[in-house]
Amino acid sequence: MPEASADHARVEAMLQPLDPRTVWLWRLSLAVRSLGFAVAVFVLSRLRDGWFAALPLAVGILVLGLVLAAFWPPVRYRCWGFRLRDDDLFVRRGVLWRTTSVIPHTRIQHVDMRQGPIERWLGLASVVVFTAGIRGAELSIPGLAVPEAEALRERLSTLGGRGGDAV
Repeated sequence: MPEASADHARVEAMLQPLDPRTVWLWRLSLAVRSLGFAVAVFVLSRLRDGWFAALPLAVGILVLGLVLAAFWPPVRYRCWGFRLRDDDLFVRRGVLWRTTSVIPHTRIQHVDMRQGPIERWLGLASVVVFTAGIRGAELSIPGLAVPEAEALRERLSTLGGRGGDAV
């Protein structure tokens, strides 16, 4: 068992990080969601309780969301990494609940690249890998520079097609 642990530690040390702009992507996304949630709470609370109760509650939610947006994304960023190996794609993610996924190339059905408006503005994209199977049939690697995402998508598509029919 110590040999497997040493192999796992070696793989983790060689993981490729996400693009550093991902921190700003997650900050902006969290700030926008916090603002939307604060506005919704304000409107609903104002209808029920009036201005004096609604405003402090909405401001409190917004401040909490902005504080979270300042501190959580860098922590989350440090917990993300992936590596394209000879036979599989290795992905590690998660702050509180750590998830390690290993996708054999033969299980890859197709690969997409996605960009939302904030991602496009920052020059980032996500690569989404669809696999054969029911549980966990989709894995997304966020926060990649567009040229890197395009190259990874093409490489995974080529590797996935090598194994013939995976199903």
